[in-house]
Amino acid sequence: MAEKSDEFVITRVFDAPRERVWKAWTEAERLKQWWGPKGFTVSHCTVDLRPGGVMHYCLRSPDGHDMWGKFVYREIVKPEKLVFVVSFSDEKGGLVRHPMHAKWPMELLSTLTLAKHEGRTTLTLQWSPLSATDSERETFDAGHASMQQGWGGTFDQLADYLKRS
Repeated sequence: MAEKSDEFVITRVFDAPRERVWKAWTEAERLKQWWGPKGFTVSHCTVDLRPGGVMHYCLRSPDGHDMWGKFVYREIVKPEKLVFVVSFSDEKGGLVRHPMHAKWPMELLSTLTLAKHEGRTTLTLQWSPLSATDSERETFDAGHASMQQGWGGTFDQLADYLKRS
C-alpha cells in the first residue's frame, strides 16, 4: 500500500444526482462528451465495466497528437464507488510510459467515491502510485499542483456536461 504522503486527493461537488454522475463515469458515450484535459477530444472510448474489465480511450490534443490510456477496474459498487488502476497505454492497450515524463509511475491506484447530498453529488478522487520506484513516487509527489489544475479543468468539463445532459 502506498504511503500517505504519496496520495493525491481532489474533491468536487456537482449539482447533479449521484446516478447521473455515475453514468458519466461509466458509459463510453457519456465519457466521450467530457473526459480529459480542456481542449482535448476523445477519439476512442470503450468501457467494460466489471472487475478486471477495461476502459480504453484515446485523447486527441488540439494539435492532433493522440495519447492513449486505460483503467483496469478492480472494484465496482454502483453508484457510489469505483476502484481502478490508471495507466498510459498504446492503441492495443499495452502499458507505456507517460509520453512527457519518463519518471512518472507506470500505474496509479485510483478510488472514486460519489456521495449524495440533497440532490447534489460529492465526488472524491484519490490517486496513489502502485508498485512505484522511489524516483517515480518523488515525481508523483512533485506533480500534485499540476494534477490539481488538470483535474480542475476536467471537472469543469464534467460539470458543464452534467448541466447539458
